[in-house]
Amino acid sequence: MSDEGLSSEGERTVAFLLSLRARGIGDLSVLRAMERVPRERFAPARFADLARQDVSVPLPCGQTMTAPHTVANLVSALDMQPSARVLEVGTGSGYVAALLAAMGGEVVSLERYRTLALAAHERISGSGYAESVDLRHADGFQPDRSLGRFDRILVNGVANSMPEALLLRLSPGGRLVGALRIEGLARRVVVTRAADGAAFDHALGPLVRLPPLAPGLAQAL
Repeated sequence: MSDEGLSSEGERTVAFLLSLRARGIGDLSVLRAMERVPRERFAPARFADLARQDVSVPLPCGQTMTAPHTVANLVSALDMQPSARVLEVGTGSGYVAALLAAMGGEVVSLERYRTLALAAHERISGSGYAESVDLRHADGFQPDRSLGRFDRILVNGVANSMPEALLLRLSPGGRLVGALRIEGLARRVVVTRAADGAAFDHALGPLVRLPPLAPGLAQAL
């Protein structure tokens, strides 16, 4: 690549990060991860030119790649810690799983659509984060008990309520971030589990734009 190409690439990255800062994203660990993981490598090829814009991008199976500022909002609320075990519900393109891995997480990512799971697996395999991401075609609302518990859980979509089976996969002292539909509007929710594991606390946050989540498995559309 020419020096001009490198400069242009760097300028696009800086502009992308500055646009997120302008939207109120100040978590440096999240911004560093978004700098290291190029979003265009995870977007469908025909939408790669939109990858560094703060917009959602269409994916197969009627799904979407969430807008970057919403992703950053959710991941910031996770309060990621090094070497945390992270469960991601809704792999989509695989971009968020790569971000979580770039932040030091050991990630298990569950995707209900086989078409998306296969494509995301291929992208992550070429991203440099494959060793830190265990991607599965599975129902995220009914995670396999053999997976154990997780320090952090990220739900990439809007649910009417968080299933008990998912909450029980949260370790004592752990944190779940997702979105709930409240009076027709999607609001970010942060669920923390008490250190003794006995109680859950739900804290509603700002409005977010995320697709609805559906339980069960799907092969493809």
